[in-house]
Amino acid sequence: MKDNILISAITKQEWLGEAGEKLRPVVLNAFKAGGEAGTKIKNFLHGTWLGHPLHPLITDVPIGSWTSAAVLDGLELLGKKQYAKGADAAIVIGLLGAAGSMVTGITDWSGTTKKKQKIGLMHGMLNLGATALYTASYVLRKKKKDRGTAIALSMLGYGVTSLAAYLGGHLVYGEQVGVDHTQVSAEYPEDFVAILPEKDLVENKMTAAKAGEISILLVKQNGEIFAIANTCSHLGGPLCDGELKDDCSVVCPWHQSEFSLKDGSVISGPATEPQPKFEVRLKDGQVEVKLEK
Repeated sequence: MKDNILISAITKQEWLGEAGEKLRPVVLNAFKAGGEAGTKIKNFLHGTWLGHPLHPLITDVPIGSWTSAAVLDGLELLGKKQYAKGADAAIVIGLLGAAGSMVTGITDWSGTTKKKQKIGLMHGMLNLGATALYTASYVLRKKKKDRGTAIALSMLGYGVTSLAAYLGGHLVYGEQVGVDHTQVSAEYPEDFVAILPEKDLVENKMTAAKAGEISILLVKQNGEIFAIANTCSHLGGPLCDGELKDDCSVVCPWHQSEFSLKDGSVISGPATEPQPKFEVRLKDGQVEVKLEK
């Protein structure tokens, strides 16, 4: 898919890449410094517990609230002053939602690189600018001075947050951030299919094999054979190139999502969706698999 003018302009900004490369380790190291508690907080903010990214759910709060504020401000400008308090309350709710959106957003952003990182950083900067405009608007409203300027600032903030929302939509639909990358067009085998000679499996070594167009990760540990989808659900990284751990889990080489080999569940994010798990059997010297239901 060819990028439009706006996306192309953003991805050509080298300073965004440089800033992202400096900021990303700061975010990741902050979670690491918290040890086990930091990992739990990081997983919570990603939405690992939810099985779905948490950030998109929270972004509805500021966008919805500020949309309501724009409508109510418009009615006030038409002379209906009774809607002023409602607009002010909507702005406060939006600011609270923006704080949660910012924390979850930067957590998800830390699990991106390169092009996605640039677009995500611009998305975040625009949202930060919009939040500042709404904060200034609310301060003026409380001071009850120059309400026209206060409304103008919030309208400007709404324009900025709308642009940020467009970039957020592009990250999902255009760059596939937050999408389950195991959901491919090819079908997973529902009946047993041979994918590898048993002799090619080595204890404590990861092996990738194909079932049609589907890449499957095979691991033999303690004499038991495990099989899960090889394509990481987070951003499509090849799990076979990652780290195999002694506790029957694998860590993705791209963004360090960790999955259980026993059932494909997410142990640690940024991934939120589990890996498809396959039943395994040995027949005539071949390893056969089918999708576990």
